Amino acid sequence: MCTKYELNRAEILRVSAELFARSGYHGTGIADLGTAVGLGRGALYHYIGSKEEVLFAISSRQLAQMNDVADELALTEPDPERRLRGLARALLRNIAEHRAEWTVFFREYHALTGDRRARVVAARERYESHWRHAFDQGVRDGVFTLLPPLMIKGVLGMFNYSYLWLTADGARTPEEIADGFLDALITGLAAPNP
Repeated sequence: MCTKYELNRAEILRVSAELFARSGYHGTGIADLGTAVGLGRGALYHYIGSKEEVLFAISSRQLAQMNDVADELALTEPDPERRLRGLARALLRNIAEHRAEWTVFFREYHALTGDRRARVVAARERYESHWRHAFDQGVRDGVFTLLPPLMIKGVLGMFNYSYLWLTADGARTPEEIADGFLDALITGLAAPNP
Protein backbone atom coordinates (compact mmCIF):
# COMPACT_ATOMS: atom_id res chain seq x y z
CA MET A 1 0.00 0.00 0.00
CA CYS A 2 1.44 3.34 -1.04
CA THR A 3 1.63 6.17 1.44
CA LYS A 4 0.07 9.55 0.74
CA TYR A 5 3.59 10.93 0.17
CA GLU A 6 4.32 8.23 -2.44
CA LEU A 7 1.01 8.80 -4.21
CA ASN A 8 1.54 12.56 -4.29
CA ARG A 9 5.11 12.17 -5.56
CA ALA A 10 3.96 9.74 -8.26
CA GLU A 11 1.33 12.23 -9.42
CA ILE A 12 3.89 15.05 -9.46
CA LEU A 13 6.22 12.91 -11.58
CA ARG A 14 3.39 12.00 -13.97
CA VAL A 15 2.36 15.63 -14.43
CA SER A 16 6.01 16.71 -14.70
CA ALA A 17 6.59 14.16 -17.46
CA GLU A 18 3.64 15.55 -19.40
CA LEU A 19 4.88 19.14 -18.96
CA PHE A 20 8.48 18.29 -19.87
CA ALA A 21 7.29 16.31 -22.90
CA ARG A 22 5.17 19.22 -24.09
CA SER A 23 7.37 22.22 -23.21
CA GLY A 24 10.80 20.70 -22.64
CA TYR A 25 12.80 20.39 -19.44
CA HIS A 26 14.35 23.83 -19.76
CA GLY A 27 11.04 25.34 -20.90
CA THR A 28 9.20 24.17 -17.79
CA GLY A 29 9.77 26.08 -14.57
CA ILE A 30 9.16 25.10 -10.98
CA ALA A 31 6.26 27.58 -10.93
CA ASP A 32 4.72 25.70 -13.89
CA LEU A 33 5.04 22.40 -12.01
CA GLY A 34 3.56 23.89 -8.84
CA THR A 35 0.62 25.37 -10.70
CA ALA A 36 -0.06 22.11 -12.56
CA VAL A 37 -0.17 20.05 -9.35
CA GLY A 38 -1.67 22.75 -7.13
CA LEU A 39 1.27 23.09 -4.76
CA GLY A 40 3.38 26.03 -3.70
CA ARG A 41 7.13 26.03 -4.17
CA GLY A 42 7.90 24.83 -0.63
CA ALA A 43 5.41 21.98 -0.72
CA LEU A 44 6.59 20.98 -4.18
CA TYR A 45 10.23 20.81 -3.09
CA HIS A 46 9.14 18.59 -0.19
CA TYR A 47 8.20 15.97 -2.79
CA ILE A 48 10.78 16.46 -5.51
CA GLY A 49 13.96 17.87 -4.01
CA SER A 50 14.96 19.61 -7.24
CA LYS A 51 13.88 19.91 -10.84
CA GLU A 52 16.86 17.78 -11.89
CA GLU A 53 15.76 15.10 -9.42
CA VAL A 54 12.41 15.02 -11.23
CA LEU A 55 14.16 14.64 -14.58
CA PHE A 56 16.29 11.85 -13.17
CA ALA A 57 13.26 10.03 -11.74
CA ILE A 58 11.38 10.31 -15.03
CA SER A 59 14.42 9.31 -17.12
CA SER A 60 15.35 6.31 -15.03
CA ARG A 61 12.03 4.75 -14.03
CA GLN A 62 10.92 3.16 -17.31
CA LEU A 63 14.50 2.23 -18.15
CA ALA A 64 14.74 0.39 -14.83
CA GLN A 65 11.53 -1.49 -15.63
CA MET A 66 12.91 -2.51 -19.02
CA ASN A 67 16.12 -3.74 -17.40
CA ASP A 68 14.04 -5.81 -14.96
CA VAL A 69 12.20 -7.40 -17.90
CA ALA A 70 15.48 -7.99 -19.72
CA ASP A 71 17.09 -9.56 -16.64
CA GLU A 72 14.13 -11.92 -16.26
CA LEU A 73 14.21 -12.90 -19.93
CA ALA A 74 17.97 -13.51 -19.76
CA LEU A 75 17.36 -15.97 -16.92
CA THR A 76 14.27 -17.71 -18.27
CA GLU A 77 14.38 -17.65 -22.09
CA PRO A 78 17.26 -19.56 -23.67
CA ASP A 79 16.04 -19.13 -27.27
CA PRO A 80 17.55 -15.88 -28.67
CA GLU A 81 14.67 -15.12 -31.05
CA ARG A 82 12.03 -15.58 -28.35
CA ARG A 83 14.14 -13.48 -25.98
CA LEU A 84 14.33 -10.69 -28.60
CA ARG A 85 10.56 -10.91 -29.09
CA GLY A 86 10.05 -10.61 -25.35
CA LEU A 87 12.34 -7.59 -25.21
CA ALA A 88 10.69 -5.95 -28.20
CA ARG A 89 7.11 -6.57 -27.07
CA ALA A 90 7.78 -5.32 -23.54
CA LEU A 91 9.59 -2.23 -24.83
CA LEU A 92 6.86 -1.18 -27.26
CA ARG A 93 4.12 -1.85 -24.71
CA ASN A 94 5.99 0.28 -22.16
CA ILE A 95 6.58 3.08 -24.67
CA ALA A 96 2.90 3.05 -25.68
CA GLU A 97 1.76 3.26 -22.07
CA HIS A 98 4.37 5.82 -20.96
CA ARG A 99 4.90 8.06 -23.98
CA ALA A 100 5.45 11.22 -21.96
CA GLU A 101 8.17 9.58 -19.85
CA TRP A 102 9.94 8.16 -22.91
CA THR A 103 9.65 11.49 -24.71
CA VAL A 104 11.36 13.13 -21.74
CA PHE A 105 14.01 10.42 -21.61
CA PHE A 106 14.91 10.57 -25.29
CA ARG A 107 14.82 14.35 -25.56
CA GLU A 108 16.03 15.52 -22.18
CA TYR A 109 18.19 12.99 -20.29
CA HIS A 110 21.30 14.79 -21.58
CA ALA A 111 20.38 17.70 -19.26
CA LEU A 112 21.23 15.50 -16.28
CA THR A 113 24.59 16.12 -14.66
CA GLY A 114 27.18 14.18 -12.70
CA ASP A 115 26.19 10.93 -11.06
CA ARG A 116 22.57 11.14 -12.22
CA ARG A 117 23.59 11.29 -15.85
CA ALA A 118 26.18 8.54 -15.38
CA ARG A 119 23.55 6.26 -13.79
CA VAL A 120 21.05 6.79 -16.60
CA VAL A 121 23.70 6.20 -19.27
CA ALA A 122 24.87 3.03 -17.48
CA ALA A 123 21.28 1.75 -17.27
CA ARG A 124 20.74 2.48 -20.97
CA GLU A 125 23.97 0.63 -21.86
CA ARG A 126 22.97 -2.29 -19.64
CA TYR A 127 19.65 -2.56 -21.46
CA GLU A 128 21.37 -2.37 -24.84
CA SER A 129 23.70 -5.18 -23.75
CA HIS A 130 20.72 -7.51 -23.30
CA TRP A 131 19.84 -7.05 -26.96
CA ARG A 132 23.49 -7.53 -27.95
CA HIS A 133 23.71 -10.78 -25.96
CA ALA A 134 20.55 -12.16 -27.61
CA PHE A 135 21.86 -11.31 -31.09
CA ASP A 136 25.30 -12.76 -30.26
CA GLN A 137 23.73 -15.98 -29.00
CA GLY A 138 21.74 -16.22 -32.24
CA VAL A 139 25.00 -15.94 -34.18
CA ARG A 140 26.64 -18.63 -32.03
CA ASP A 141 23.58 -20.86 -32.51
CA GLY A 142 23.82 -20.37 -36.29
CA VAL A 143 20.39 -18.74 -36.68
CA PHE A 144 21.55 -15.14 -37.27
CA THR A 145 24.34 -13.64 -39.29
CA LEU A 146 26.80 -11.37 -37.52
CA LEU A 147 25.41 -7.93 -36.74
CA PRO A 148 28.05 -5.18 -36.33
CA PRO A 149 27.92 -3.58 -32.84
CA LEU A 150 26.80 -0.20 -34.16
CA MET A 151 23.77 -1.85 -35.78
CA ILE A 152 22.34 -2.69 -32.33
CA LYS A 153 21.86 1.06 -31.83
CA GLY A 154 20.06 1.20 -35.18
CA VAL A 155 17.82 -1.72 -34.27
CA LEU A 156 16.97 -0.17 -30.92
CA GLY A 157 16.41 3.17 -32.65
CA MET A 158 13.71 1.53 -34.76
CA PHE A 159 11.91 0.54 -31.56
CA ASN A 160 12.81 3.52 -29.37
CA TYR A 161 11.64 6.23 -31.69
CA SER A 162 8.18 4.75 -31.82
CA TYR A 163 7.56 7.14 -28.90
CA LEU A 164 6.84 9.72 -31.62
CA TRP A 165 3.78 7.88 -32.96
CA LEU A 166 2.91 4.74 -30.98
CA THR A 167 -0.28 4.59 -28.94
CA ALA A 168 -1.61 1.86 -26.68
CA ASP A 169 -4.99 1.91 -28.41
CA GLY A 170 -3.95 2.02 -32.08
CA ALA A 171 -5.21 -0.24 -34.86
CA ARG A 172 -2.34 -2.64 -34.08
CA THR A 173 -1.17 -3.50 -30.59
CA PRO A 174 2.37 -2.60 -29.52
CA GLU A 175 3.11 -6.33 -29.44
CA GLU A 176 1.94 -6.80 -33.05
CA ILE A 177 4.10 -3.88 -34.13
CA ALA A 178 7.09 -5.31 -32.23
CA ASP A 179 6.60 -8.67 -33.94
CA GLY A 180 6.38 -6.97 -37.35
CA PHE A 181 9.61 -5.08 -36.72
CA LEU A 182 11.35 -8.27 -35.60
CA ASP A 183 9.97 -10.33 -38.47
CA ALA A 184 11.51 -7.88 -40.94
CA LEU A 185 14.76 -7.76 -39.01
CA ILE A 186 15.13 -11.50 -38.42
CA THR A 187 14.35 -12.30 -42.06
CA GLY A 188 17.24 -10.01 -42.97
CA LEU A 189 19.50 -11.54 -40.33
CA ALA A 190 18.77 -15.18 -41.05
CA ALA A 191 21.85 -17.21 -41.72
CA PRO A 192 21.72 -18.88 -45.14
CA ASN A 193 20.83 -22.55 -45.11
CA PRO A 194 23.90 -24.72 -45.75
